[in-house]
Amino acid sequence: MIEKLKAYIANNELTYCIETYGCQMNTHESEKIAGVLEALGYCPVAEKAEANLIIFNTCCVRQHAEARLYGNVGALKDHKNNVKGALIAVSGCVMQQEGAAKKLMKRFPFVDIAFGTNGIHRLESMLYDALIEGKRALCVDEDETIIEDVPIRRDDAPNAFVNIIYGCNNFCTYCIVPYVRGRERSRQPHDIIKEVEELNKKGISEITLLGQNVNSYGNDMSADITFVNLLKRIDSETDIKRLRFMTSHPKDMSDELIECYGSLKSLCEHIHLPVQSGSSRVLKLMNRRYTREHYLGLIERLKARVSDLAVTTDIIVGFPGETEQDFEDTLSLVKQVGFDAAYTFAYSKRTGTKAADMENHLDKQTMSERLARLNALVKDSMRERNSAYLGRTVQVLAESPGKRGRSEISGRTRTSKTVSFEGSAEDIGKYVMVKIDKVMAHTLRGVRV
Repeated sequence: MIEKLKAYIANNELTYCIETYGCQMNTHESEKIAGVLEALGYCPVAEKAEANLIIFNTCCVRQHAEARLYGNVGALKDHKNNVKGALIAVSGCVMQQEGAAKKLMKRFPFVDIAFGTNGIHRLESMLYDALIEGKRALCVDEDETIIEDVPIRRDDAPNAFVNIIYGCNNFCTYCIVPYVRGRERSRQPHDIIKEVEELNKKGISEITLLGQNVNSYGNDMSADITFVNLLKRIDSETDIKRLRFMTSHPKDMSDELIECYGSLKSLCEHIHLPVQSGSSRVLKLMNRRYTREHYLGLIERLKARVSDLAVTTDIIVGFPGETEQDFEDTLSLVKQVGFDAAYTFAYSKRTGTKAADMENHLDKQTMSERLARLNALVKDSMRERNSAYLGRTVQVLAESPGKRGRSEISGRTRTSKTVSFEGSAEDIGKYVMVKIDKVMAHTLRGVRV
């Protein structure tokens, strides 16, 4: 079957294009989809109009992303008439929602393939059905078994994502993720270490460990398999120079994990620690299972370990029942912490979550006004934090060309600050010392020394 499929793809010189919505997990899953496709012989193209196969890899965390998906799929109604042998597929979280895949395929009869977050390893058979058998293919797999050795097609960058845990057990009242990604399942430590070592041999020197809640890693395994032990093993058993992780849940942030900062040589001086709200009352409604005071205590202990630790976060405004005082509590927390960056969102109602059935949903105007006030404060915080870098010389991992073209290179510090400097493509993958001479809210500029 596979050989027949490969021959068909090769003979017809088929191409693909993936459009990804959502978080780093979705981005990494798109890398796996691309890996499967290229192992079959598909070649990537940048524009959907030029692709034989178009895949939308979806996110259902916010209503806007889901609505945009349907608009973009609908716009491709005539694509099959314009491109020989064209296929359209939709994958990811939206398709994992109950009944969503069947609804989509009924609404858009020109969609050929739909599959959920657990179905990437079945893409070969779905393509066979669509290309060779001429059948539409649907796979919303409830089997949550972790499949290793799925091919991954990563960009030519010096950093990479590595999944360590899938699913989520937290059931925050606003979040649909546990319903579509299932319960927490941890990968075996030896599989993770093996992947990190193989990436390092290919020139990758920075790894970001991924999970909906990385702190929960190993809870479904034996007692000696923990997130802290995994970090220590990667630090001691591999040659990775920089190690990051996301996302970390404040309720599970242990003293042992905090002590890793400043003691593990590869662990970068940056943490992404979503707070979501500065109001303990709202946090309880969100089922976050920590208070404002607990979160601030974590920040205090982290910064006691590393004084210039960079802290980034996620914040939701307009959660059902959020009062002006609750919102003021969020603003005061932002001022007190001094975040290096924050991903801010207006609350998005997701059917199937407990928050969707709560009373006192806020109107869009109130949420928009609060979001604007929050963003202004966050921007001030970012500029203030960045201003401390003026005149400093920092180590930058050169990652990609900058916005000014070939003469500019962009990279990041260990504290995850984006820095641009004059350079060339030969710098990518190297560590460059840069003296910062210009500070913006979101980025830094400097000259190599």
